[in-house]
Amino acid sequence: MNLKQLEQIHTGQGFIAALDQSGGSTPKALEHYGIKPESYDSEEVMFGLVHEMRTRIIKSPSFDSQYILGAILFENTMDRLIDGKYTADYLWEKKGIVPFLKIDKGLADPEEGVQLMKPNPGLDDLLKRAVERNIFGTKMRSVIKEANPAGIRKVVEQQFAVGKQIVEAGLVPIIEPEVDIHSADKLKSEQLLKEEIKTHLSKLDDKTKIMLKLSIPTEDNFYSDLMKDPHVIRIVALSGGYSQSEANEKLARNHGLIASFSRALAEGLTAGQTDEEFNQTLSSSIKAIYEASIK
Repeated sequence: MNLKQLEQIHTGQGFIAALDQSGGSTPKALEHYGIKPESYDSEEVMFGLVHEMRTRIIKSPSFDSQYILGAILFENTMDRLIDGKYTADYLWEKKGIVPFLKIDKGLADPEEGVQLMKPNPGLDDLLKRAVERNIFGTKMRSVIKEANPAGIRKVVEQQFAVGKQIVEAGLVPIIEPEVDIHSADKLKSEQLLKEEIKTHLSKLDDKTKIMLKLSIPTEDNFYSDLMKDPHVIRIVALSGGYSQSEANEKLARNHGLIASFSRALAEGLTAGQTDEEFNQTLSSSIKAIYEASIK
């Protein structure tokens, strides 16, 4: 583990940029960027286009460690180059930003009010490659749609079980049991989720460090007690479908919670913008998300 990166994530002021749209979500991300599905005829071309989009974001002058502590990458992005360097190396060496990797393979079908992660038999090999590519930590997402105690228990059990595998590989896991912001019983789901997380944190050995990525809570500062747990390096928040302004407004009321936004970060960016327009839009977004994260 890179101790300088650990310190930056643990105590730095800023937020985590999520640039990890995968195969299933890439077409929508490109469409928001102004590139329609009929513009490409293969997955290879699609991933090339999204890497160009991510490269444009990463190379933008405002995308640096003054505001951004870390960035989450998709596997395909990890294996691609920016100016002759692997993306993770470019982030850290040129920008001072800590690289993370999305490692889940998507969501299973809904059951007991939740969506677990799909099986990931190649995870050990992926984690080995992540270490070789100088990745610091990983991210994996499940979704909670209903306040179903059995389902929520299974989500947290799976997240921590895979998290243990990630820790053993020498990486820091971002455990992400997202609560759907449209859930009719979101607060109850968050209450059940927090108790399950506390139970699993209590079973970790002293050396194990994790991060949590959670939906912005219904009750302000609801996760403040989890922030004090010695196993938790940082708690970050996903935008979850909120607009950037709404996500920032909610985030700012939760002291110590920092952003890890994807759609909200890229809001307003299009392929047809001039570099000046693109950089100005991105700079405004980054500064607004940063301000909400440090309150």
